[in-house]
Parts: sequence; C-alpha cells; structure tokens
Amino acid sequence: QVQLVESGGGLVQPGGSLRLSCAASGLSSVYPIIAWFRQAPGKEREGVSYIHSLFDITYYSDSVKGRFTISRDKAKNTVYLQLNNLKPEDTAVYYCANGNKWGLEVRNYDYWGQGTQVTVSS
Repeated sequence: QVQLVESGGGLVQPGGSLRLSCAASGLSSVYPIIAWFRQAPGKEREGVSYIHSLFDITYYSDSVKGRFTISRDKAKNTVYLQLNNLKPEDTAVYYCANGNKWGLEVRNYDYWGQGTQVTVSS
C-alpha cells in the first residue's frame, strides 16, 4: 500500500522560498515516477514537476521552470520540491503523486497524498 505524506507548506512573502517534502512508503519499482501537482481554488489540478526514481530524470512545467527544483533522498524515501522566487500565483494546495507513466497528466497517477497549503502573500 503506497502512502504519500506531504509537509512543508506555509505562508511566505513574494520572492520567498519554501521546501516541500513528500515522505513515501510502500513504493514499487513498477511505479517509479513521483510528481508534484498543485490546485488553486476554482482551478483544475496542474502538474508542476516529476522525477523518475530509477533514472533521476526530472521535468518541470513552464510555469515553474527555473524557480522550482525537484530532488529525492533515496535513504529517506522522500522527494522534495524546492520553491524559490515565489509569486502570488503559486498559491495552491500542493500534492505529491505516484505513477508509472511519463508526463504530468492527472490520469497518469494512481496514488496521491493529502496535500499541503502554500500561500504567497504580502
């Protein structure tokens, strides 16, 4: 049974930084991709970034490229998302997800965490 637990969200001023964590358990090599999504009020869930746990291949959406960095600690079974130069439009609930298909489509992911709130405001 895959379990994903996000943490690290909070309130930050524009231009600030946060590091989100996704602690994973029960992972299988058959489902090697961990992704981060976000969902703002009234909007659809949007893919932000993913990492392939076997090849360490990463991908970012255009909206966060150059500002966010995804990484993982194999020993801790944890995937991180470093958020830098945050903007008010980054405000959303951030979710991590686990799947076995490339890409940032919601339908590609079978397991989801409960989410952590990120609010960017002055």
